[in-house]
Amino acid sequence: METTWASRKKQLQSYMEQQQLDGMLITSPTNVYYMTNFDSDPHERFMAYYIDANGEEHLFVPQLDLQAAEQASNVTSMIGIEDGVNPYTVLNNAVKQPKRLGIEKGVMSVARYEQLIKVFNHPICIDIEEALLSMRMVKSEQEITKVQLAVDIVEKVVGHAAKHAAVGMTEQELVAEIEYQMRKLGADRPAFETMVLFGARSALPHGKSGDAKLQPGDFLLIDIGVQAGGYCSDITRTFVMGEPTAEQVRIYNTVLAANEAAIAASCAGITFAELDRIARTTIEEAGYGSLFTHRLGHGFGMEVHEQPSVSAGNDGKVKVGMLYTIEPGIYHPKLGGVRIEDDVYITEDGKARVLTSYPKQLIILGQN
Repeated sequence: METTWASRKKQLQSYMEQQQLDGMLITSPTNVYYMTNFDSDPHERFMAYYIDANGEEHLFVPQLDLQAAEQASNVTSMIGIEDGVNPYTVLNNAVKQPKRLGIEKGVMSVARYEQLIKVFNHPICIDIEEALLSMRMVKSEQEITKVQLAVDIVEKVVGHAAKHAAVGMTEQELVAEIEYQMRKLGADRPAFETMVLFGARSALPHGKSGDAKLQPGDFLLIDIGVQAGGYCSDITRTFVMGEPTAEQVRIYNTVLAANEAAIAASCAGITFAELDRIARTTIEEAGYGSLFTHRLGHGFGMEVHEQPSVSAGNDGKVKVGMLYTIEPGIYHPKLGGVRIEDDVYITEDGKARVLTSYPKQLIILGQN
């Protein structure tokens, strides 16, 4: 049976043949991990995966990471680069100079690009970033097993946060409790900056947690994710502290209806624009259309934001193996905001499997 790594390498070689490339230099740590199973942040040091048209491959890592790379990856050739040594000289000595080279143009700095083309005698450089992102957009069941682990962890954290929240607590205090629980339950780290927002501040779709204190009648919005085993989860749930008003309940139920409608419509063949329209129409018909101010969702996986974009401007079709969020919201500047976010995977039969299972009916906190 062909391994995951062999399959990915074969896809790269097929792309190289189509583009008539002599070699590909992959420098994004996430894409290096995707191709080699070595997960590392090299910081300012050089790290890269190189593969040529014949399938010869090299993994270049900082010398201090060489032992870890050898334990994690089965790349044929691993080369450690000591501090103070010019990595481009090492690269040039290890591989045959390419005339057409694939690089991730959105990742590489100008300074590194200038060094690269100088040492390789000015090859034609082709951007391969889109090809790599397209490969990552379709997830295998093995990858989804890892995503599900991250989902299971984060949902336990959401449950703990809901029980721990109390009137007078600040957003940052709840963030601290949430991130402690993430680590305690087995997450490697938060997948993104933990977002906890109270009251009117919950109407900030990408608000930053601060010193606001939770008050009776507040919406409490929690948007969190973890990374575990190299893959992310992403979930949002909104609660009310104490008895909600009729308007709060109406806003909440409208968002829930939009969330459920888009999930029900999710299947192979529908466009992302149509999914966005379905959710948006539900919110518009309730009179809140101007308060839904962002796209419906986004892909995720090894990173919390990946392709595809689940948005009005994306006429691409949902395909088997895609993984994305459904997260409609209504953001009232005085009452606060509601967002309900779930993680959806398209299985082999073209149907949607919802990976998140934390309850979505309105939960009222602070009741005995």
